[in-house]
Amino acid sequence: MKQIHAKMHQFQALPAHIHATMAVLFPSRKFCQQQRNQNTFHRPASSSSVSRRYYLGRFKRRLRSEPNLKPLTSRIVDLTRRRQLHQIFVEVEIAKKRYGQLNTIVMNAVMQACVHCADIESALRVFDEMSGPEGCGVDNITYATLLKGLGAARRIDQAFQLLEAVEQGTAVGSPKLSPPLVSGLLNSLIEAGDLRRANGLLARYGLVLHEGGYPLVLVYNLLMKGYISTGFPEAALSLHDEIIRHGLNLDKLTYNTLILACVEAGKVDAAMQFFEGMKDRAQTVDDDNIFPDVVTYTTLLKGFGHAQDILSVQNIVMEMKSSSNLHIDRVAYTATIDAFLNCGTIKGALTVYGELVKKAGEDSSLRPKPHLFLALMRAFAVRGEYEMVKKLHRRMWLDSSGTITSKVNEEADHLLMEAALKDGQLDLALWYMKSNIEKWKQIPWASRGGMVALRIEALLGSSVSIFSPCVLPQVSVRDTIEHIMVPFSEAQPLQATLKLKQVVMRFFKDSTVPVIDDWGSCVGILHCEDCNELDAPLSAMMRSPPPSVTTSTSIGRVIDLMLEKREMTVSKAPASAFTLFFLCSLSLLAVSSITLFETADSICLPCAN
Repeated sequence: MKQIHAKMHQFQALPAHIHATMAVLFPSRKFCQQQRNQNTFHRPASSSSVSRRYYLGRFKRRLRSEPNLKPLTSRIVDLTRRRQLHQIFVEVEIAKKRYGQLNTIVMNAVMQACVHCADIESALRVFDEMSGPEGCGVDNITYATLLKGLGAARRIDQAFQLLEAVEQGTAVGSPKLSPPLVSGLLNSLIEAGDLRRANGLLARYGLVLHEGGYPLVLVYNLLMKGYISTGFPEAALSLHDEIIRHGLNLDKLTYNTLILACVEAGKVDAAMQFFEGMKDRAQTVDDDNIFPDVVTYTTLLKGFGHAQDILSVQNIVMEMKSSSNLHIDRVAYTATIDAFLNCGTIKGALTVYGELVKKAGEDSSLRPKPHLFLALMRAFAVRGEYEMVKKLHRRMWLDSSGTITSKVNEEADHLLMEAALKDGQLDLALWYMKSNIEKWKQIPWASRGGMVALRIEALLGSSVSIFSPCVLPQVSVRDTIEHIMVPFSEAQPLQATLKLKQVVMRFFKDSTVPVIDDWGSCVGILHCEDCNELDAPLSAMMRSPPPSVTTSTSIGRVIDLMLEKREMTVSKAPASAFTLFFLCSLSLLAVSSITLFETADSICLPCAN
């Protein structure tokens, strides 16, 4: 208290002009009340106050001239991850109306969104807008993003023309030819599987990468990645000798790529040699960045799983769990479960699955993806364990992370049907089949559900089949199609010049009718759903002839093509000038009836429900 009184005494002892200045800067309550009563606004005349007002005004003008666009950029990045390109353009247009011209950073984010969503046309429009006279300008990031998009869209010629313009100094914005431009296009070419042009790019601009300090080992990593993705892992392994010949040191990415190449080539022993060499080199050079990571172990698990080597799988899992500085993520858990399932060890897969679910309760990033549930459901469906498949089907909707697509949902429903059939519950399997048909409108023949549906049909017999299949007596699928043909006239084709109102009643009986010209040859097929104008001639509404096969084609092959194409033509000779029509209207899973019609010049095969 004595110190406070002393300070107050010192303040009172100050000169009068200082007291006046302090009163202006720190006015008392009484002073403020007096100013309000006088309706005056006190403007201090001190130089510090004037200076303060000057910088404050300048700061406000700067805020008005340069808006804060960081939130907009973050929003664009977030929408890019969701692939909502249309929403990005909507919000960018709103921002333009509010702020005027946007800066290069924001527009580069928009271009990245276009490339990420595989919309190269929009990316080119954004580039034209940025490089125009009223645009915000372009930089090296703009060119690198556009080159990446052109490469991914397989517009290689345009990408090389743009790169040549940069090299010659004629490109808008005068960007410099740099390693990021070349490496971005190189990566896009390799991801697109165009290794021929990727090697051509390296031959022409490899010096740019070398002079720019771009590590040569990264180039080899990209090339190996390309060979693996295009199905040539042996070619990727051959690059290892070239890397050693150049005296390059292998990094973690190189080792992981070589191990992946060995796994894809089915050489798990060679993969283990690289794995051991990776650990030896890390210990020799005392570099923790070379030690195997979760990607290394995941790749090895994939290889040993395909080889059905359960002992090696168990050893890899034990080593992975015993590593103190290794974080086992969701991908590693999924790979472990897949490896156990491939080896036929469902008990081990369930053990790891239980551990994953338990840890996912503490860490949401470990929540399994839907395809993991599908893998487990497939394994139990084969064994006929319907209750387990049903439980996993329910848990998939509750515990999985990510989007459950319609394709995944459809396969899960098919697996319920398969599990019920394998469990001997035919009525339940039939109920699931009817539900799937009603829900998905189809069951493809080539799918797993299609095979199950065929087994259900075979068990039910033709008398109670829900598809009412037509049984062709004494017909072999190996016979040629001409063995079961009848005259074409029975198809009752219609003249192309007739108007629909003249023959409209015909389509109450037949859903598809062949159409002939004045010379009696088939020129098209008219479908009931295409009959939409009574005064129009049939030729204006008919569909063009479908693909054709010859009369020597086997019946089995014709049925397969019917299921694939739904309608096709049959010709007596490949070079015949007359077209032979194959009309069909397929039911959901089975051909209900097949009738063949023949004349000297044409054949028609309708398939009615």
